[in-house]
Amino acid sequence: MTHTEDRQSFYDEIGGHETFVALTKRFYEGVADDPPLRELYPEEDLGPAEVRFRMFLEQYWGGPTTYSEERGHPRLRMRHAPFAVTPVQKDRWLKHMRDAVDSLSLTEEQHAILWEYLERAAQFMVNTLDNDGPPAMPGLIIQPRP
Repeated sequence: MTHTEDRQSFYDEIGGHETFVALTKRFYEGVADDPPLRELYPEEDLGPAEVRFRMFLEQYWGGPTTYSEERGHPRLRMRHAPFAVTPVQKDRWLKHMRDAVDSLSLTEEQHAILWEYLERAAQFMVNTLDNDGPPAMPGLIIQPRP
């Protein structure tokens, strides 16, 4: 057995399924109370989005491959392309994700690893630059792109 085979996955290291359930539950509680960000989610119920995001994160961090088995390759940019994801929306997303990550019982190192990934991923999803600050009507920050 090589050294890398001995190493526990980050998924297992931080508590596995229960940790990712707690993370995504807390995150979507924030999204539900943030109308401009909530517009990113066209489904009436956030539950399916929460499950998809949890499965994606679990797979990314070395857990079950359920996401790919059910949905295929993540293709994150393509799946988010119909929505104008602005820097303002990214910041709103990160605000709720920071709250969710901070609510977990992680070591400083685990926290830093998870947070660094989430910040990079959020920046990667930005596909529309906004003007000088938020629009006059905050509810219009995100709209499906034509």
